[in-house]
Amino acid sequence: MNSLKRELAFLFSGMGMPYEKVAMVVAVVCAVLFTVLLGNNYIQDAPVAVIDLDNSKYSHQVIDEMDASPYIRIDTVLHTAVNPKSLFYRDRFAAVVYFPKDLEKNRYSDAAGTIGVFYDNTSIAQNADIIEGLNAIVAIENEKLAAPTTSRAERGITLRDRLLFNPQGSAANNGEVQGFLFFFSSMFFTFATIGMIPRLRMTGELARTQQEGTPFAILVRLVPYCICLMTALTVGMVILHFLNDMAFTGSLLLFFLTQCFYIPAVGMMSLLFGWNAANPGVAASRMILFIPMGFILGGATSPIMQQSLWVRYFAHFFPLTWKYEFTRDITIRGAGFWDIAPEFGGFLIYFACILIVFCLVFYGTRQKELARQKEELS
Repeated sequence: MNSLKRELAFLFSGMGMPYEKVAMVVAVVCAVLFTVLLGNNYIQDAPVAVIDLDNSKYSHQVIDEMDASPYIRIDTVLHTAVNPKSLFYRDRFAAVVYFPKDLEKNRYSDAAGTIGVFYDNTSIAQNADIIEGLNAIVAIENEKLAAPTTSRAERGITLRDRLLFNPQGSAANNGEVQGFLFFFSSMFFTFATIGMIPRLRMTGELARTQQEGTPFAILVRLVPYCICLMTALTVGMVILHFLNDMAFTGSLLLFFLTQCFYIPAVGMMSLLFGWNAANPGVAASRMILFIPMGFILGGATSPIMQQSLWVRYFAHFFPLTWKYEFTRDITIRGAGFWDIAPEFGGFLIYFACILIVFCLVFYGTRQKELARQKEELS
């Protein structure tokens, strides 16, 4: 009983993780927040591009029928030949529909009409609803041709689909294993760095750094941790590539370039979230505020097409979301630098914002400390 009393006293003393608060927050977040964020269990209005080489009245009619489907939203219609792979960069589209030349002519002749569909199979689950919607449209079109008033020579249209980037549906190739690799590695990197500021405060080094140094005197302390994480991720990717046949079709240097910004971004957010914690133990509990959400909303656990548009924008507050997008484009889809330039530019702005906030917090804390010392002297 004495041991129980002492442990209860420690639990509510504030010297360790405030589990009585964390447990309640986790339960509320899981029950309420995730219900709002992940409320859709199907893909609604998935963005689809159309390459319409026929450009006929019939092809326009089929495009209108596709756009009327609750599962499909036609965002782009092209009338020239385009490599469909380039349309999937930056998660712009879930599928690309290809209308060949003479589609309308073949529909009303003895030849069978064919519509091609390219699916982004980096997330296997996102294709089912789109396939259902397209099959329903094709079935309706063929029923029209089967009416008694039509000629028997009309043979209808068929779908010919192709799964891009991961045709076999491998868990290693489509990003699920990579998702866990980046999630757990980033989580333990955060555990190692989020208590740095409280530790420096307890030892008095934070006060000395704020009086004599700059914010970069603290940021430079992240360097050994960043090197360890980059080395660990590289080893993990090598193991997946050679032992689990993970696809890596893009540029290795471009992948490392994104790593060089992603890892420090996680480090700076880790320092910010643990800045005012009483001790490293309290700071560690705050990891849940920005690492798991990126794992859940970044496309590693479920298709991002299932999320509402505002959720997709909100998800970019979490660094893991950016990491998963770069991984899908570079390692799986084989995108080059200019293919991801808009996305990478957005991430650099995101990185700069974190750095600016960190500097503001550093100098703001120093001003408060100087003001406190003046009051003590007076």
